[in-house]
Amino acid sequence: MNIARITTLMALALLLWTGPTQAQDEDIVDVAIGAGTFNTLVAAVQAADLVDALKGEGPLTVFAPTDEAFAALPEGTVESLLLPENKELLTSILLYHVVSGSVMAADVVELDSATTLNGDSIAISVSDSGVMINDANVVQADVAASNGVIHIVDAVLLPPPATAVDSSTWGTVKQQAR
Repeated sequence: MNIARITTLMALALLLWTGPTQAQDEDIVDVAIGAGTFNTLVAAVQAADLVDALKGEGPLTVFAPTDEAFAALPEGTVESLLLPENKELLTSILLYHVVSGSVMAADVVELDSATTLNGDSIAISVSDSGVMINDANVVQADVAASNGVIHIVDAVLLPPPATAVDSSTWGTVKQQAR
């Protein structure tokens, strides 16, 4: 019985060990597409013309909201952000999810903030219940890619109003969504 248990554990360890190695052959965009839970994020990245940047050499760290996170936004918000006239706002929001360098979970717990590629900082907090980026929970960390790492978050991060989402612009986006 012990031999069967050891064999099972070794097979599981091998499976877990080879998983990230395979993902490292794919860049951030390809990993997101392959996961199947980032369809909205991928559509937004395409609408903002950021695909090439996220396929670049890197390294980059992406705090990636799931489709469920985008669905939690007010009705019509995503559709409005994907409109060509809102490309600048969408780009700023997306770049607020990206940090230069490969910041692994072990590194994140040592930080209280990080500067994103849109120029603003995100708040990082660590507690017994996990890691939070602003008000979003990191639900899975250290998803490896060939040009960086993805941390999956359960909410869309919105930049401070003074940068991309000032009250008048955000109000316009919300009005267009209605």
